[in-house]
Amino acid sequence: MRRSGFADLPLHGGRVPSWLAERMTRMGAAIGERIIGHYGAAEFLSRLSNPFWFQALGCVMGMDWHSSGITTSVLGALKRGLNPLAHELGVYFCGGRGKQSRKTPEELLAIADRTGLDGSVLVRTSRLTAKIDNNAIGDGFQIYLHGFAVIASGDWVVIQQGLNEQTGLARRYHWHSASVRNFVSEPHTAIVGANEGIILNLVDRRAAAAQEALLEISRTDPAKTLATVQKLALPRHHDVRAENVDLKRLGAVLAVSYERQLRDFASLLLAENLGPRTLQTMALLAEVIHGAPSRFSDPARFSFALGGKDGNPFPVPLKTYDESLGILRRALDAAKLGRTDKLDGFKRLDQLVRRVEEQYEPTADFAAVLEQEHAISKSLNGRSVVDDRRKKAAQPPHRQLSLFMPN
Repeated sequence: MRRSGFADLPLHGGRVPSWLAERMTRMGAAIGERIIGHYGAAEFLSRLSNPFWFQALGCVMGMDWHSSGITTSVLGALKRGLNPLAHELGVYFCGGRGKQSRKTPEELLAIADRTGLDGSVLVRTSRLTAKIDNNAIGDGFQIYLHGFAVIASGDWVVIQQGLNEQTGLARRYHWHSASVRNFVSEPHTAIVGANEGIILNLVDRRAAAAQEALLEISRTDPAKTLATVQKLALPRHHDVRAENVDLKRLGAVLAVSYERQLRDFASLLLAENLGPRTLQTMALLAEVIHGAPSRFSDPARFSFALGGKDGNPFPVPLKTYDESLGILRRALDAAKLGRTDKLDGFKRLDQLVRRVEEQYEPTADFAAVLEQEHAISKSLNGRSVVDDRRKKAAQPPHRQLSLFMPN
C-alpha cells in the first residue's frame, strides 16, 4: 500500500466533542496496536500514507465522513493514544495543528535522543515536506497542519493539510519515506483528479526553464520534480449518498451481520455473543485492520460502522462504540498473554465477508439501511453534535442576580 498523494475536503468548523474524542483516542490506539502487532510498524506507516485508507480510518472512528476535521481529529487521536505505547510499539507521532505543528522539530529531536535516530535528518525532512507542499506548488492552499510519524527504523510518514480560503476547501497531503527516492525528484507518486485550471508548479517536469531562471537568480537548487500526486477528490455535499458507497460491499457486511446463519458463524469466529449491529461494526473494523488496498476506494462505506458526529449517515451509536471497543481491547489484552484466538478471529471475519461478497450477490437498499439505522439510533444511545446543540439551546438562559441596597 505504498501510495502517497492528497485529498481535497470540504472545510468544516467546530470541535470534536469530548464524548467522541475520548473514544476516538482509544479506538485509534486499539486499531494501531493491532495492525502493528500483526503486520509491523512499517506497514502501519504505509497505510497512513494512503489517503483512501486514512479516510476510511477516520470514518470507522466516528468522524464526519469527508470533512476537513477528519485530518486533525484522527492525527490527534493517534498521537494521544499511541505515543504512551511508543516504547512498546516503536511508533512516534509529533506535530499537529497551528502552534503544535511548530513544535515538530523539538519533538523529533527528543525522539531521536531516545531512539538513536539522526534528529537533524528528521527535522530537515519535516521542514522540506512543508516547504514543497506550501511554497513549491502554487495551488492556493496554505499549510496549517503538519503531522509527522516515525518508527525506530527511521521510516516516516508526513500528513499535512492546507486551507484555500477562496474555495472553502482543505487539502490533505500524504508523504511516505518508502516512496521518496529523492526529494527533488518525484517525492509523491501520482496526481489524479479533474483539471481545475492552471496553477504555479515549480516542481513540475515542464518547469525546467523556470527552474533554471530561479537557479540563476538564487544560486540554490529548488526541488526539480514533483510528479503527479494521487488525488482523492471528495464531494462537497455533506450527507452520505448511495453513489458514495459500494453497495455490494456494504451488502456483504449487512448479510454477515443480519442473516441468522452467517451471523452465528461470524460471532463464533470472534468467540463473542454479538448482536447484528455490533457485528456490523466489527466487520468494518476488521476490514480496516486487515483489508487490501483495493478495499478502500469508497471510504464513505466505513461510516456505516459507527456513524458520524454530525449525524451523517446517522448519529454515533455510543452503546455499539463502547461494546466494539471492549471487544477489541479484550482481544488485544488476551493476545499479550499468548491467547491470540480472538485477534485471529478478526482476520477470519474479514475473510468471511469477502467470501460472501464473491459467492453471492449481496446488495444493500441504501434508503432502507439509513431508515433502519435511524430507527434503532435511540436504543443504541445515538448521539451527534446536533443533539449537543439542541440540548444547549434548551437550557434556560443564565440570569445574573442583582442585589439592591435600600437608601
